[in-house]
Amino acid sequence: MAGIIFCEATELYNLLNQYTRYSRLTEPIYLYLVGPAIQYATLLEVVSLQPIRVLNGGYEFFSACYPFFRTQKLFYVPQELDAFEPYPVEILPAKLYMGDFKQASNKQVEKNLKIKAYLNLCHAKEIIITEENITAVLHIPSSEETNFLSHFRMTCGFLDEQLDKGTVLVFSTLGISRCCTIVMAYLIHSQKISLKDSWAHVQKCKATIRPHRDFVHQLSKWEEVILKKNGTDVSDPYY
Repeated sequence: MAGIIFCEATELYNLLNQYTRYSRLTEPIYLYLVGPAIQYATLLEVVSLQPIRVLNGGYEFFSACYPFFRTQKLFYVPQELDAFEPYPVEILPAKLYMGDFKQASNKQVEKNLKIKAYLNLCHAKEIIITEENITAVLHIPSSEETNFLSHFRMTCGFLDEQLDKGTVLVFSTLGISRCCTIVMAYLIHSQKISLKDSWAHVQKCKATIRPHRDFVHQLSKWEEVILKKNGTDVSDPYY
């Protein structure tokens, strides 16, 4: 038996928003349990090769956190699931999100996630701000050759300030390298955790992260600056 795992609302939100070619909603792995969830999960555990996830707080709590995912439908047709547009992943619940340029340009995403500020890491792409409730936009034109180490202190200061005011979205063109690098640097700074732990957290939120190799070495140097020691071996192929 694979066992039963209790899943927090943020974890389920991020699972639903993982994306490769198609949305993960197209995979036959999600079951909405109505009623005694533990009882049903125990029955499923016997025949499942994968852990059975039980949502802490249940559907009502999840839909209260993410009302825009709530639906009255009992079934979706495959075409509707294929067309599902994933949201930015949630790094810090209801505070810090990470995504790509397309998501940052989506006004419905801005409204539903209550975005108040943006940290834009695209090379030359500006998002159009039409809402008066956006408090700040920091644009750092960047590429794979960018020395982010020289920007980490500024971006961490920006995130500290803006997260005190509301929700922030950090984004880059594809949402898998530059934005991940800045988010990891911020977690090292704000939570005083190692690069290893920061990497594990961000990868749990978004499985497809691929920070450029130079950025990984810059993060290692940042870890040494913040924690006064270099505790993560970035020569490990895992990184």
